[in-house]
Amino acid sequence: MAAGMAAAGLSRFARAAQNDAITIGVLTDQTGPYADSGGAGSVLSAQLAAKDFGGSALGKRIEIVSADTRNKPDIAASIAREWYDSGVDVICDLPVTPIAAAVQQIAREKIRSVMIDAAVVNDFTGKSCAPISTHWADNTHSMVSATAKAAVTGGGEKWFFITVDYSFGHALQAEATSVIEAAGGSVIGSANFPLGATDFSSQIVSARSSGARVIGLAAVGNDQVNLIKQANEFALGLGGKQTLAGFLVFITDINALGLAISQGITFGSGFYWDQSDDSRAFAKRFRAERKAMPTKTQSSVYASCLHFLKAMQKAGTRDPIAVNRAMRSLPVANFGRPTTVRADGRAIYDLTLYRVKSPAESHGAWDYFQPVGSIPAAEAFLPMTPACEAGA
Repeated sequence: MAAGMAAAGLSRFARAAQNDAITIGVLTDQTGPYADSGGAGSVLSAQLAAKDFGGSALGKRIEIVSADTRNKPDIAASIAREWYDSGVDVICDLPVTPIAAAVQQIAREKIRSVMIDAAVVNDFTGKSCAPISTHWADNTHSMVSATAKAAVTGGGEKWFFITVDYSFGHALQAEATSVIEAAGGSVIGSANFPLGATDFSSQIVSARSSGARVIGLAAVGNDQVNLIKQANEFALGLGGKQTLAGFLVFITDINALGLAISQGITFGSGFYWDQSDDSRAFAKRFRAERKAMPTKTQSSVYASCLHFLKAMQKAGTRDPIAVNRAMRSLPVANFGRPTTVRADGRAIYDLTLYRVKSPAESHGAWDYFQPVGSIPAAEAFLPMTPACEAGA
């Protein structure tokens, strides 16, 4: 089925290219663990952005195509290469680091635009920065800055990590450790688990007996959901001396868990559907189609696609270098949150620290997050590296 979806996306593009359309490719997880946070919702977000722009740019209609990465970098790279060779103007979404890195490298080679809305590592605007690449997702540094710094300041000096045992988890724990120690806290232990684990009992017991005030969850997707469910069974983080701190938390995760299980988890985010009049209006349209509220990935797809189209119109050309230069010069419409794109391609904005509400605090469906603090953009994101200051 997934291969068929990819082929369908390519077939639709072939027709679009024949008609010389401006084409945005949404390369996402349509059938795997990130389908709820991206997937069809990301495709809808791109479609809404195209509609809101007016349906055409530079006198050409806007076409949205999509394909399933199947969470395999080689498949994603193959689709990206064929899309770029066929004339797709920009590729967006791109869940998980290996997939985004593979597509970013192809974009560099072919000098085509890429917008990373889902993968989170800092390297996309660090050692891998490129003049045709922009990074819109909350990155590892911004996520840990919001969560870890606030937790330490609030009395959570001692931390224990439960970490997924691959590059993403280790990078997230290392980044968080640096922030925790800089704020005066310490990491007194950790326990790893394999990707796709189903039993977290030993890791949870180690965390509970560690004496740590905060249990950091260096995990994502289904792993994190299952980990939180089992932590609840062990009464870890609920009403006791220990609290759970998440980093890459999606509203769809909380919806799947329910507030009774997830209440009290803290995390930072650049988007929540109830943050402003603009976000509420977008969420109302999105929910009418998807029967769910948009995630921060899906909101980034909307914001980045709309900004790309505005930049193309300003540049007066489809040339990727010119369009990306315009993207860096224009202010971003980001649901009422002041945002700019730096020379290195990093989208910069303040983050909000949220706490998951208790069932008694919630006023209804999807009313899940309570803002409890903020992290200014200058603290949330690392400064530009010298090699990237010119957008190189």
